[in-house]
Amino acid sequence: MRVGVLGHGAIGARVAGVLREGGVPGAELSAVLRRGGGAVPEEVRGVRELVEAADVVVEAAGQGALREYGPEILDAGRDLVAVSVGALADDALFDRLSKAKGRLLVCQGALGGLDVVRAAAMGGPLTAVRLTSSKAPGSLVQPWMDEEFAHRLRTLKPGDEPVVLHDGSAREAAERFPKNANVAATLALAAGDWDAVQVRLVADPCTSMTRHVVEFAGAVGQYRFELANLPDPDNPATSGLVPYAVLRTLGDLGASWKVA
Repeated sequence: MRVGVLGHGAIGARVAGVLREGGVPGAELSAVLRRGGGAVPEEVRGVRELVEAADVVVEAAGQGALREYGPEILDAGRDLVAVSVGALADDALFDRLSKAKGRLLVCQGALGGLDVVRAAAMGGPLTAVRLTSSKAPGSLVQPWMDEEFAHRLRTLKPGDEPVVLHDGSAREAAERFPKNANVAATLALAAGDWDAVQVRLVADPCTSMTRHVVEFAGAVGQYRFELANLPDPDNPATSGLVPYAVLRTLGDLGASWKVA
């Protein structure tokens, strides 16, 4: 299986490195497309070269890249593993990508338990679906924040009160925090209802980990699970688990068996 990687930041570089070393049986790195920087092995010059060199493409370049390149990759009949899932809050984009020739594969990223969410949703509509995510304050600063508030987030220290930055819909969280709330989008897609998922995003100066608490109920039961991920050392806005979730997805695509 020839794998192309779109993006070469904290996630893309880690995925490419493991593939280059043969870390995923049955898969090989065949192309890397990125913006700027020095040369890297297997680098290609455009999306056309990327799809020609790959059977499956990993998007690890942000929501804008998924919007810009996703349609062409899928129209070429390639599988596309999406990391920047928040872009799919745009219904028109999601519809466009879902109807293309190739398969759109949503990576679970920093979230777990989605098999249970999807199974429970098949038993009937889910109720009281809630995600509470707590992250280091500095990683949550956004361009739309005024300088005074951004400075306050950057200077919060252990012992200060946590600050709730968002308490509302998953769709709005994914749009307002494009590098931080892909898990909200992933949960909404698993639940099958963007409007049913409420998200609370907390800047917590006392945490050294990114914590996600998922709670929901349905016709088949009530559920609650919690995850605590270490931030990626090269990009605190994302969890260190994400590139390995991508690699696990690729491993499942190439395996003759898998644990669902």
